[in-house]
Amino acid sequence: MNKKLAVIAFGGNALLRGNEAGTIEQQEEHTFETCKQLVGLLENNYNIIITHGNGPQVGNILLRNEAGFEKYKIPQMPMDICVADSQGGIGYMIERQMRNVLNEVKIKKEVITLVTQVRVDKNDPAFENPTKPVGAFYLKEEADLLAKANNWTFKKDPRNRGWRKVVASPAPIEVMNYRVIKSLANRGRIVIAVGGGGVPVYRHSNGYLEAIEAVIDKDLASSLLAKEIKADAFYIITDVPKVYINFNKKNQKALGKIKVSTAKRYLEKGEFAAGSMAPKIKAAIDFVQNGGKESVITNADSLAKNNCGTRIIA
Repeated sequence: MNKKLAVIAFGGNALLRGNEAGTIEQQEEHTFETCKQLVGLLENNYNIIITHGNGPQVGNILLRNEAGFEKYKIPQMPMDICVADSQGGIGYMIERQMRNVLNEVKIKKEVITLVTQVRVDKNDPAFENPTKPVGAFYLKEEADLLAKANNWTFKKDPRNRGWRKVVASPAPIEVMNYRVIKSLANRGRIVIAVGGGGVPVYRHSNGYLEAIEAVIDKDLASSLLAKEIKADAFYIITDVPKVYINFNKKNQKALGKIKVSTAKRYLEKGEFAAGSMAPKIKAAIDFVQNGGKESVITNADSLAKNNCGTRIIA
């Protein structure tokens, strides 16, 4: 029987809850529970690729970066190294907990983590307007000094917690090694890749690859990978069982199976928040519009249920 191929994008809450300190014990517990929900897909004849976010974790790496330099003059590492660090650490954690789940349910499969680079265009308009906040909060005076010394851009936090460095969030245009990822997955390996949207790099005219300071949206990068490998399904794991319109209002409504045209209409009407659900809807639409059969947005607990979540089809 031919296996189906699915890309599953873990959201940040799959590893870490917003009200937690983020200890390794907490992250491992959540990772194990999320990985358990993937067993149903494996039993339903899917080969799977796991992608994941890294927001809280890479933020902590940047804070350690800054604290180490301030106290001990340890040279700060650039954004690409910090993203790669988070890919390795989170990937290892998912890989180990996935192996523990497979051992528990008596399924024999290999699991492998790939530190993944994602190619972007250095002339992407996003570089003219950095919007993605990273790292610590600063006073206005501190931010001004750091901006002048390092050619960084800072913006005021909308919740008045201070000023934060912002970096560009360019569109991904190629997942490096996607053919390797596809080959491994089609041979039954569980592959963990594209962590945090991937390490952003760009290619010079002579082929030379260079890192560039940016953060790629994890869901868009995952959608791109799903398109490149011609996956059958693309799952986005978030903190709600379904997507809602009129969210948090008396007339809120959960969406079941909807067509791309309907999803686009709701998106254009502003039904989905720019910083949370809108990027997920855009990634889901993009996958289906480019040949994918189905995008599913749901939470980890619902993943094993039949017809779970909001399902976007052509």
